[in-house]
Amino acid sequence: MLSLVHLEVLAAVARHGSVTEAAKELHYSQPSVSHHLARLEAATGVKLVQRAGRGIRLTPEGRLLAHRAAEIVGRVGAATTELAAHAGLRAGRVRLAANASTAATIVPKAVVALASDHPGLELSLVERHPVEALEMLRHGEVEIAVVFRHADTPAEEGFRFVHLGDDPIHLISRRPDDSLAHHRDSAWIGGCDACREELETVCRSEGFAPRVSSHSDDMVVVQALVAAGAGVAILPGLGLRAHRRPDVHAMELKGFHREIHAATYGDPPDPPGVAAALAALRGALSA
Repeated sequence: MLSLVHLEVLAAVARHGSVTEAAKELHYSQPSVSHHLARLEAATGVKLVQRAGRGIRLTPEGRLLAHRAAEIVGRVGAATTELAAHAGLRAGRVRLAANASTAATIVPKAVVALASDHPGLELSLVERHPVEALEMLRHGEVEIAVVFRHADTPAEEGFRFVHLGDDPIHLISRRPDDSLAHHRDSAWIGGCDACREELETVCRSEGFAPRVSSHSDDMVVVQALVAAGAGVAILPGLGLRAHRRPDVHAMELKGFHREIHAATYGDPPDPPGVAAALAALRGALSA
């Protein structure tokens, strides 16, 4: 039988790639971590780790089990949090992952609303890009992931998405009388992979591919580069709501927007704490 402690040890070793670092995180001795790994190998009947120089690395079977172990350990932690919040929402914590623009605008409003309606319920935040946020959600490291998606994004197995609202896309430049067509030959400032795909889609609507000369995921940096004449960019409305330089011009691009969703994982219904946090997020975007 697989032990939760053994799985927790394997997940820690996979995260750090080191018995020493895993022992520090778990507050175990190194021999204790090695013992748990050996017991797990005996229970599964397969080799999970192998020596690599002075350290160790996971075998393919070890990587497979470590991936599931992280999900199982995370789910147990989430269940503990859910139980704490179940008794009338008097106590507990809901963990949330969100990208920068939503973390700077929607989430703080949701925190205020939740504190007013359920003062014993804590909403904690970690900033992550949508792909990373969904991976944390899958592994049980958070209960909610606030992400941006597009209408043609395929659904992913296990996730449930609540549409919070739409976020318009803006062209960011130095000229108030600008248009997208003016920048067929301009330098562009790109961002994350999803943002790059978004930029290419927008430019393709005018029949050209953007020449990306700079990259930044930081809305402050992007606007500073535009103001300095290093290029033009596109940014979502929430990003501009969080930070807006007076020396750049923002023009909404009609027909282009991001869909903002709050994602949960697993079968419904949502635990009371998560349901309350989702309600606060819905109200925050419309406020």
